[in-house]
Amino acid sequence: MAVERFDVREPLLVELGALADRTGARIAAVGGYVRDVLLGRDGKDIDIVVLGDGVAFAREAARRLRAGDPVVFEKFGTAMVHLGDRKVEFVGARKESYARDSRKPVVDPGTIEEDLARRDFTVNAIAVWLNKADKGTIVDPFQGRDDLGRRILKTPRDPKATFDDDPLRIMRAMRFAAQLDFDVDPQVLAAAKSMRERLGIVSQERIAEEFLKLMQAPRPSVGLSMMFETGVMDVVFPEGSRLAGVEQRQEYHHKDVLRHTLKVVDNICEMSDNVWLRMAALLHDIAKPKTKAFKEGIGWTFHGHEELGARMVPQIFRRMKFPLTYAPYVEKLVRLHLRPMALVDSEVTDSAVRRLMFDAGDEVDDLMLLCRADITSKNPQLVERVRTNYDLVIKKMAEVETRDRIRSWQPPLRGEEIMEICKFPAGPIIGVLKDAITDAILDGKIPNEHDAAVAFLMSQKDAIVAGATQDGTVKKTPREDLFRGKTIPPPGDAKLS
Repeated sequence: MAVERFDVREPLLVELGALADRTGARIAAVGGYVRDVLLGRDGKDIDIVVLGDGVAFAREAARRLRAGDPVVFEKFGTAMVHLGDRKVEFVGARKESYARDSRKPVVDPGTIEEDLARRDFTVNAIAVWLNKADKGTIVDPFQGRDDLGRRILKTPRDPKATFDDDPLRIMRAMRFAAQLDFDVDPQVLAAAKSMRERLGIVSQERIAEEFLKLMQAPRPSVGLSMMFETGVMDVVFPEGSRLAGVEQRQEYHHKDVLRHTLKVVDNICEMSDNVWLRMAALLHDIAKPKTKAFKEGIGWTFHGHEELGARMVPQIFRRMKFPLTYAPYVEKLVRLHLRPMALVDSEVTDSAVRRLMFDAGDEVDDLMLLCRADITSKNPQLVERVRTNYDLVIKKMAEVETRDRIRSWQPPLRGEEIMEICKFPAGPIIGVLKDAITDAILDGKIPNEHDAAVAFLMSQKDAIVAGATQDGTVKKTPREDLFRGKTIPPPGDAKLS
């Protein structure tokens, strides 16, 4: 990829170049924007290197472009300007050095070549001058364009020195490999393996951000596989590493759960850009190592892995410092991911479909996507049969929804009305009665209507109360599900999970 000049057409770059000429500055576009345009991809956020005071130029650019005040990091000589949905980062050309136990660089002014040398990979160490005198001239001291042509990630310096400066670059190599569908130079992978423990000095917030960027790639398995092979996964996501391996006992063996999981993740990426649905795919079998057991005459089993895995989700989110707002969503999908399979393996009844839709709530469509992604069998007849059965489940869901309005579920009787009808005070028994009405609707005994619910309550309340109390005390506690206020029925097992 021996491109000699860069066609500077982007109006923002043209305007910034003209501003630099008027103010006597010398500036260049660098990094991901240049890389992406050279690859024929859309460039969005822009990095600008200024020979001189990058912060002062950023302030002048923000004023001329009528943008808000830039976000300034004086210590590092950088400033960020937001222009609509785009970000432009300005930095004075610099050289950096790091103490071994810190991620805070010592910064000194430098040349454009010194600035490019401090960058992570050669494909990101390409600069394009924007001033009129040499507009479009490419500065590429580390042959980044050649590496773009070979689709390979290499570092401008010795990879150990590059990773020593910022160990997060280890994860960035794997993220870019997945994002760009590039190979990684063997020396870079060897350095990542030998220096993986250096990730311990990187803040967990930065690691989490990089991990989620990897999960947003077209095929995250590319980077996740590299993480496992280099031991990086042991450091940042040890639960994933424990999924690897196949055990043989007698004539039975179980498939490599990590390999299966990575296939499920890639499958879901073909269906959805939702990173949290992708995280659910990554974590759906996370508890299999803890639930693995061998039963004579049956083979390997993983009973209860969906429930234990769901309970592990909040722990993983807290440790990884992912946004806890999304933990309940992922937890629900992990907990329920076997339920549709249980329907596939048996007769699809209206009652079973109602309960699945009720427990899944607004996430039922995402749950079905996850289940489809979970089909990784190499037996084409089995795959076709399961997909066909899933289609039947979805068709039945549509029929049930039309009739029973489960997606927009509202209990036909609220707690206050139950108290009024039964002349009971507030207490646990109200929840038990409310659950009994819900069960009757889900089981198809009564329609989801107010009058039918009242009639059921009046006819059954004495029996329900008697069954739930002992010595005048409520012994049966109302079911509590994290998302709906309802218990999730015990899930079945599945062959393709």
